[in-house]
Amino acid sequence: MSTNFDDHSITRRLAASLFAAAVALSTAAASFAADAIVLRVGDQKGGNRSLLEISGYAKDLPYKIEWSEFPAAAPILEALNAGALDVGYTGDLSFLSIYAAGAPIKAIGGTRSDARTQAILVRQDSPIKSAADLKGKRLAGTRGGWGQFLIDATLEKAQIKLEDATFAPLGPVDAKVALVAGSIDAWAVWEPYVSFATLKDKARVIADGEGLTPTITFIVASDNAIATKRAAVQDLVQRLNKARLWSLDHTAEYARSTAELTRLPEDVLLSAYTAQRTSPIPIDEDVVKEVQAASDRSTRYGILPKTFDVSKAVDRSFTAAAAGSN
Repeated sequence: MSTNFDDHSITRRLAASLFAAAVALSTAAASFAADAIVLRVGDQKGGNRSLLEISGYAKDLPYKIEWSEFPAAAPILEALNAGALDVGYTGDLSFLSIYAAGAPIKAIGGTRSDARTQAILVRQDSPIKSAADLKGKRLAGTRGGWGQFLIDATLEKAQIKLEDATFAPLGPVDAKVALVAGSIDAWAVWEPYVSFATLKDKARVIADGEGLTPTITFIVASDNAIATKRAAVQDLVQRLNKARLWSLDHTAEYARSTAELTRLPEDVLLSAYTAQRTSPIPIDEDVVKEVQAASDRSTRYGILPKTFDVSKAVDRSFTAAAAGSN
């Protein structure tokens, strides 16, 4: 499963052609009963809400957004599953994990980041120099998501049996502390944690996700919201896509504004955003095939409990509607 992430200009032009020219926002109000439609949206600090506000696409909403902030993607998925949210976002494998368990949700949009921004880190003074040195080591990452997948895929690529290393299921905050303390040997994580660890803790990258992981973040909606609030959900997806394209042309401004909101160092965010080049993507046949391959691989690793048809986990109509508005 290999994807070329180098030609960002092609990616950006494709994304722009699909998403940039939506129905004029100033006339969209006619499609909604503004006082009746409320979208309950799950977010993380410095996430989609701040992106919309910083880019200006949070203005003149023809519906109301009720934002809820969560510390990570997992509780967003739990809230979507419980019917407490209409829309949220999460990494591809975390989404598949809860979808496979029967959650009434669908992926309706998404973004892709450079796969090299998922990485396995070690301490500056670690004797580990490459993935070949991970045999017998204690490796931390998120269970059921990018962290665990990257560890397993990296070990497999290095021809190390999965059982010849110890997986420590830790979230980013606990894993960061554990790495600094030396209670784990390596940590699989994503941005901005990678930039923070390398810039502030002098951690080293010894492997990354290039050619191993899709590095897709899905916009996810509940089946109920898709059925009852479609116009508002569609509008939000289009705004998020436009805001993401804006961020590609205003990386420094985006990093500065997000740093003020999150209190994260501006240099860390600038490093992360520059490396990621996160761009909106269509939910099309190519994406479905790519995620299907990752899903099948995750089942083989034991991350997902069973194989299933990824095409049933996505709703492509939102991509089609965005393309049709051009």
